[in-house]
Amino acid sequence: MSVADLMRRCRVVPVIVVERPEDAVPLARTFVEAGIGSIEITLRTPAGMEAIRRTIGEVEGIAVGAGTVTTVDELRDVHRLGAVFAVSPGCTRRMIDAAAGLGIAYLPGVVTPSELMMATEAGLSCLKFFPAEASGGVPVLKAWSSVFPSVAMVPTGGIDTGNAAAYMAVPTVAAVGCSWVAPTAMISSGDWPGIRARCVKMLALAQKP
Repeated sequence: MSVADLMRRCRVVPVIVVERPEDAVPLARTFVEAGIGSIEITLRTPAGMEAIRRTIGEVEGIAVGAGTVTTVDELRDVHRLGAVFAVSPGCTRRMIDAAAGLGIAYLPGVVTPSELMMATEAGLSCLKFFPAEASGGVPVLKAWSSVFPSVAMVPTGGIDTGNAAAYMAVPTVAAVGCSWVAPTAMISSGDWPGIRARCVKMLALAQKP
């Protein structure tokens, strides 16, 4: 399955910052129970790699991706762990080529048409728009959709229940990435019922009209 097809199937991709590796498995199981089909565990903390390893090894029914992948070494590491996809905040040709060589689905971030064109010239057809709200949000994606109609987009950054539906109404948006469904404080306190309720609400809002 291509990364674009995976994103279209999932609709909502939780972007997670894990402080303690032991929180990863119950969190991922909560997502599965809520109907979430993927998770992006970021490498923003020292616990990130171990959280990815545990989730892949212990939780079924969810595609585990690695987020905030910024170096080729990190790309190799998450590939060895078995991550289904890797996500970067930006986009470089070196990272694109490394991902292609490894055979891992790659979702780099773009904020300009030039970055988007560079990525598509390198063979990518699904890209992250990050930081979405700070970079112009829905109006930018609407403008791009008429110029780049075949490029699937995954906006991430500042997306919550107030704007998810507007993003998903853009024809080229395959899914939304968001941390709103599982903020760090709720993860740390083990508020799995509260996180599950947020997931259900976000999935309902993120359906295309």
